[in-house]
Amino acid sequence: MPLQPIDPVSDSRVEHRTTILNGYTYHYLYGEPPSGKYIATIFLIHGWPDCSAGWRFQIPILLDMGLRVVAPDLMGFGGTDAPKVPPNDISLYGLKRASDDIAALAKVIGAKQIILGGHDWGGFVVWRAAQWHPELVTHVFSVCTPYTPPHKEYISLEDLVKNQLPQFAYQLHLASGEVEKIVNDEQSIRQFLKGMYGGRGPNGEYSFDPRKGVLVENLPMIGDSKLLNGEILDYYVKEYNRHSIHSTLNWYRTRKANWEDDLALLDKKTITVPTLFVQATFDSVLKPEMSKNMEQFLPNLSRAEVAATHWALMQKPEEVNAIISNWLHGQGFGMKSSL
Repeated sequence: MPLQPIDPVSDSRVEHRTTILNGYTYHYLYGEPPSGKYIATIFLIHGWPDCSAGWRFQIPILLDMGLRVVAPDLMGFGGTDAPKVPPNDISLYGLKRASDDIAALAKVIGAKQIILGGHDWGGFVVWRAAQWHPELVTHVFSVCTPYTPPHKEYISLEDLVKNQLPQFAYQLHLASGEVEKIVNDEQSIRQFLKGMYGGRGPNGEYSFDPRKGVLVENLPMIGDSKLLNGEILDYYVKEYNRHSIHSTLNWYRTRKANWEDDLALLDKKTITVPTLFVQATFDSVLKPEMSKNMEQFLPNLSRAEVAATHWALMQKPEEVNAIISNWLHGQGFGMKSSL
């Protein structure tokens, strides 16, 4: 039977729920196995420019394995609040705040321990959540996003781009305030999303370059994306239209705030719980070589790789699902999957 992803508009397998976490309203997808009995709870944390529905291909197989699934919209995304900065502090969009909100959500649903999975920014979040809340997190997996330990010295985004990771230059553009001047209504949001998920113009024009950012001049000509189209694209556009794109870009303005928080974790660089890292071979930003030293800090690390771009969750869902489910099976959860 072919994989049937969750329909975020209407699907009996999940509920749309909201709750107050540390003073702000969060929206999350919530699902239990058909039997109503679950062996563990797994949280799935999305990245940018995604939302909880970014896990729509993974949620069904995890439910079938007997897991309770929770997929929140991060701060500034979808149905979750998007506090303005200023007057609010940028740390509301930081990794520690996200980790604390995950812990608060686990308490709301009565989960004393959870498995954590992340992608893109969500990958950064789950690594840090395991460090901030080690009593809560029993297992961690990340798709595309390698683990990076806390650093004593602050490295600005400008210096990081100049000296280490030139492909992170797009983050300078996203943080600049220029993108939201162009991507500011339903139509421009639609074109932006089509382009971010691989849509091209009639002559192969693209709308995102890791070393430049969003190529706004190309947005009007971008055609359909194979990964995000039809009703699911309509859903994403609606979700982004709630707050506009600005609040989601605050995540790219948190580098110093995250570093300041990380200083409290300098003696907690090692994550001892079982971990899984799924590398995407053709990720143009989170490149394979960035993960080469992870074993130094993750003694129980398993590795896997899929021949996909950054959007591996929806580009190669069967392979990603098999990797995750087989790893979970090896940790004592559910039934083993096959490719």
